[in-house]
Amino acid sequence: MRIRQIVLAVSLAAGTTATAHAANWLALQGLEPAGSSERANLWGFIQPQYSYTENTKLKAGPFAGQDAVFNQIAPSRESSNSFQLRRARIGVRGSNFPLDSKTNYFFLVEAGNNGITEFSSAVAMTDASITLNHIPYARVRIGQFKYPGSEEGLQAIHVFDYIEFTNVTDQLLLERFIDEDGSRPGDSNGLNGSVGAFRDIGVQVFDIIKAGDWEHSYALMAGNGNGLNRNDNNNDKDWYAYWSSELIFGGSGPRREGWKLFAWNHSGERTLEFVGGVAGEQDFDRDRWGFGTTFRKGKYRFAAEYVDADGMIFNGTDGGAVAGSVNGGGVVASNNMAPEGNAEGYYVHLGYAVTPKIELDVRYDYLDRLSNDDAGEREFTTWTLGAQYFFNKKTRALVNYEFRDLEAPGFSSSAPPSQIVDSLDDRITVQLLAIF
Repeated sequence: MRIRQIVLAVSLAAGTTATAHAANWLALQGLEPAGSSERANLWGFIQPQYSYTENTKLKAGPFAGQDAVFNQIAPSRESSNSFQLRRARIGVRGSNFPLDSKTNYFFLVEAGNNGITEFSSAVAMTDASITLNHIPYARVRIGQFKYPGSEEGLQAIHVFDYIEFTNVTDQLLLERFIDEDGSRPGDSNGLNGSVGAFRDIGVQVFDIIKAGDWEHSYALMAGNGNGLNRNDNNNDKDWYAYWSSELIFGGSGPRREGWKLFAWNHSGERTLEFVGGVAGEQDFDRDRWGFGTTFRKGKYRFAAEYVDADGMIFNGTDGGAVAGSVNGGGVVASNNMAPEGNAEGYYVHLGYAVTPKIELDVRYDYLDRLSNDDAGEREFTTWTLGAQYFFNKKTRALVNYEFRDLEAPGFSSSAPPSQIVDSLDDRITVQLLAIF
């Protein structure tokens, strides 16, 4: 514990900071500059990395002594330390130039080892959209693409200043799709497809309106709400709304300088086939909303965002074990879903560019999961210390150390649930990123 305190104190005293982009992601992802776009631009990026935890075993509960799911490396959860190819994406974007520069397209596939490819194939499509720019103040985007929402989910991952998402984004917004709530005995209740990856299939109306030094953006979208590369499964559409206003200081692209304010809402329904020990399809709300700000100028960056969730919430695994594990009594650990839960959380991060090649980062994030359930409530808090070294504008190395803490506030410190969550380890991750 003392080593952790010393590392944290030294990092903060040194001016450790984090990032925040004031970029307009609606424009950068699938919208080509008027009159300057090409017919086809090939691009992509690769992210190999190494992750490590101490692999502390579960200290209590029905799966005591077994691997804790939160100490295993995603997506397979088979080891507490591993090299992996986190992402390997290649795509093409452009317009119908010279036929029509107002019609843009965006296509991207994933070949890395993550939640997108684990449940489908070695290569999966993440984006395939067409944007029509013919109607003033109402551009239309159709296909599969990132939906308008949280800054952490909407921004391009290859310019993300951390390796892992915050708890609030990972658990409330990065959607996992399962068929049941986890109450069926002897069933691990595995995921039925890839993670949502902050994407949906549908149609979006949006635009960017400039007024002096300010840039205002809106987006309205209707989507299937059923993840990647799949049709709707329940006839109920998801609805998205987004607004941002940004005071632009200068520059362009994903690292332009500015101060942005934003707010968003996402509402939909999800279907479960087995709930509370009873078979039969039931529909439940899945609602999310949030607001926040980003700032970037010179050497300094800042960002903060609040997220609220109601309805369907992913609720971890039985006893903190890896889903599919079997204990001495023959009980199978399952993934769980809370159909009518409440949760809220936030993150704050700062950033400082020490030199053109070195940036230091610090981020604090908090998640109160199932705040409406005394027995099921869990509080996640994480301090992430990070550093980035830029070999050039397109290649950089990232190092993150996460001080992770988890509590079960409805129980005493000696109760089994508190002992289970006390098994959570810190995590170290190193990543190399190359964009082409």
